Amino acid sequence: MSHTIHCQHRNFIWDNAIAPVMTVAPGATVTFEIIDAMDGQISRDSTADAITNADPRRVNPVTGPVFIDGARPGDTLVVRVDGYRPSGWGWTANIPRFGLLADQFREPALHIWQYDPSGASPMLFGGHAKVRLAPFAGTIGLAPEEPGAHSVIPPRRVGGNMDIRDLVAGSVLYLPVEVDGALFSVGDTHAAQGDGEVCGTAVESPIEATLTFDLIKGRQTPFPRVERPGAAPASDGPIDITLGIGPDLYEASRDAVRTMIDELARREKMSAVEAYMLCSVAGDLRISQIVDAPHWTVSFHLPRRIFD
Repeated sequence: MSHTIHCQHRNFIWDNAIAPVMTVAPGATVTFEIIDAMDGQISRDSTADAITNADPRRVNPVTGPVFIDGARPGDTLVVRVDGYRPSGWGWTANIPRFGLLADQFREPALHIWQYDPSGASPMLFGGHAKVRLAPFAGTIGLAPEEPGAHSVIPPRRVGGNMDIRDLVAGSVLYLPVEVDGALFSVGDTHAAQGDGEVCGTAVESPIEATLTFDLIKGRQTPFPRVERPGAAPASDGPIDITLGIGPDLYEASRDAVRTMIDELARREKMSAVEAYMLCSVAGDLRISQIVDAPHWTVSFHLPRRIFD
């Protein structure tokens, strides 16, 4: 069964006490209408003044939450990305006091993108560069078990503002469930982004996302992980991706690699040390975002073709 949730059903925090908008069974497909990361405070005609005047309390809204019937702590929620419907416009900004080089770039700046939502032609960065359309949801996750309101800016073990650009159409995301019903929300859609999202923003764009849900009962992934098809932004076939999320890049890197080792040992029936050595010669460790303080996102990528 298919459902639609409009963007007026949005929140600016994670809180497991927020009442769900909808309850769906595993196997259901839901289309989410997603507003941009500034909650509509930037328009196609905006200038950099819009950055200065924006209300910071309205940053990074997420549409939802959705209660998944039967989801319980200790399960894994499976989210299949069926597709995106881009709006045809977006923005990228330098926001003062935000971003990897915030101490060096102190003034607001804004670039408005007008793009072909079909992706048939690239997005133009003025007269300087061309960027391929590659839509994905930057914030996608579940309510944490800790009670109370939690900022939507940093990601956490149950997902959130991970900014994993590999969540393209056809990808499958696995999330650890910590509360009854999982309480899934999604937002912060991007028309394109580089790994790291170094200035703090991507091509922030209103985009509809269509997702299908399923459950793995009684087995919980320790951190989010992704199965990505052989499509943009990579070209070497399907990729398995494990994540580490936290305030320390080194520990997040260790978590990402450990999760891949565990997955290979389970799926490929190899020893842990064999998986560790294989990861060292065939995998890629990346910083997916380093701007959503105080937690960073590290991803470990392993191509499926090595097992063919």
